[in-house]
Order: sequence, then structure tokens, then C-alpha cells
Amino acid sequence: MRALYFFILLVISCQKTNNEKLAFHVEISQPDNKYEITPVFDKIKTLEGNHAGLPYGSSSGSWGDSGSMWTEQYGTPVGADITYYSRYEDLFYHLDIDFPQDKIKDYMERAYARWDDLEAETKEYKRLGRGYEARNGENAYDSFSTLVFGFAPKGMVVVWLNFGNTRIELDRYQAKVITDKEAIAKAKEKYLQMYRISPERFEEARKELAIPDASPEEWDNYRERYHWRPVVTSENSKFRLFEVLNYTYNGEKESALRPWVLDIPYKERAVPKEMVFFWETGKAKNEKFNARVFFNWKKTNEAFKKAGNKMELQVKIAPDNNSIELLLNGQPLESDSIRIYQWEGDYKESYR
Repeated sequence: MRALYFFILLVISCQKTNNEKLAFHVEISQPDNKYEITPVFDKIKTLEGNHAGLPYGSSSGSWGDSGSMWTEQYGTPVGADITYYSRYEDLFYHLDIDFPQDKIKDYMERAYARWDDLEAETKEYKRLGRGYEARNGENAYDSFSTLVFGFAPKGMVVVWLNFGNTRIELDRYQAKVITDKEAIAKAKEKYLQMYRISPERFEEARKELAIPDASPEEWDNYRERYHWRPVVTSENSKFRLFEVLNYTYNGEKESALRPWVLDIPYKERAVPKEMVFFWETGKAKNEKFNARVFFNWKKTNEAFKKAGNKMELQVKIAPDNNSIELLLNGQPLESDSIRIYQWEGDYKESYR
């Protein structure tokens, strides 16, 4: 009897551990508050057949980042079946999609570096599987943590996968407008009931918040990719670059640490929206720096279009650390603003 009791405890413990490894969050984002959508029926398809769904309530935040978390879901997400209401268009949409399983299985094996690996050479990612969360001094890598949906006008839906400091676009999908009267009536009834909205308020909001000319063009354009890489240099002999964070207009983000930050590979990337750099020129507090560069979409995209098929975004930090020059394949590149701060961080190869 005692053996059976311990066997049951072992099974429960294994199930709990497995569930924790398969846990993930879900976010529903939007380009702007005026483009808010509200799910009515929702289901995230999982490889294991587990029940999983979207957060309660409407979309929020910005493109690719809702700014809010929800109860953990469990399993391996392989698709979605969602009916949602776009109030500013006064339309109900249906999205029924399947993610590419080979790609999903590959990403589920990855854990991306958040900071320096103290045990070995830091890699962009390692194949550690699910359930890893970066902790200072214990683990440097983050497994898949969040499935992010972005809802734009005219049924445009983008899906991203979050891994700590890394966010990767999975694909762009197209929801269909629901035209069947019965299906519309059913969705509207559920929407009013779920969110406790009176028919009168529904009509008011439908008119007040309408955007007749709403278009997904801007966010479709953000998905344009170019073959480029950032290259950060300084003529200061003590210059040590430690990290580059790249946030792009299409909602992606990537982190590069030493050693590969010193020779970041070319790849297809979207246009940068913001880039963050960390470096040192000595061990004193006033020799540790963090800079943020903010880019203008129109000017940067036009420059990328004209620059050719293989581009270097050159970031030249002045020897005195007080200014930064931007070049694209040797030609001056204008930014919206550049801010440089003193910083008190610590990297594996920091000055001691």
C-alpha cells in the first residue's frame, strides 16, 4: 500500500513538472488603442490536445506587445480558432489557422540568451527544450514563454513567439469577415453577454468609434525585410562592446551578446525602430555606457531601399563616448534621436 502511495505521488510530481515545462502565456496586441478588438470565441490548438485560449478582454498595448499577462496556458501551440469583434470596423471576423508544425517544434527546442553564460561561451540560443527561464548566476537562456497575437485592420493578424529578450515573427495570417447572419447574431449575443454590454451601448460605440478608412497597409509595410546587420565600433583603444538590443518596426526584437555581438551575422531583418548598446572603456563608473538610438520609419526605410542587397548599419561611437555617428554602407543615416547614459551594469568580460 505504501509503495502504491509513493508511486501516485511520483506520477503527480512528474505531471506537475511536465506541465510547468509546457506552460506559456498569451498576449493579444494592437497597433493603437483606436484599433482595439475583442475576442468572442477563442481556442488555441495544442499538439497535446490541452485546452488553451486567449486572455479575457480586449486587445491592448502596442504592436507585438500587449503590456499585460494572463493565466498560464499549457501545451505546444500549433494553431488558433478565434472569432473576434472589430468595433471600429463594426465587423466580426473568424480566424482559423494552423502553424507550421516543423517550425514550431524547432522553436520549442530553443532557449535564447538573455545575458552572459557564466558556464561556457554564450550562444545565440541552445537546444535546451521547454521550461528554461534565465536567472542571474544560474541560467542564461529563456525558452519559449509567450504566444503573441497582433490584430490590425481588415483582418490582418500577426503571430510572434517570445523568448525573454527575443521575439520572433511566426507568420502573417488573414481572418475572414463573418457574413452569415446566424453566425453574426450568435457572436453578437455572446459578445454582449460576456462583456455585459447593453444593445443601446453597442449601437453608440459602433458609431462613436468607427474608422471607415482603416487599413492594414502600415503594418504590412513594417514586415518588409532587408539583408543587413549592425556593426558597432569606436576608436577608443579600451572600447569593449557587450550587448546590442534591436527592436524592429515589425514587432520583433533580438539580443546579441559577446562573442557574436562583435561580428553579428547578416540576415533578413525588418527596419530598426530602436537599438540599444552597452559598452565600457574602463572600470570606473563613468566609463560604463548605455546608448539608445530611435529611428524614423519613413527615412530609414527609404535609406534601406536605396542601399543595396547587403547592408551594414554602422554605429560609430566617439572616442570620448559623448556622441554617435550612424552610417548605412558608409552613407550618413539620420535618426530621430540618440541618447547616451552612464550605466552601472556588469558583464562577464567587464573591466574589473
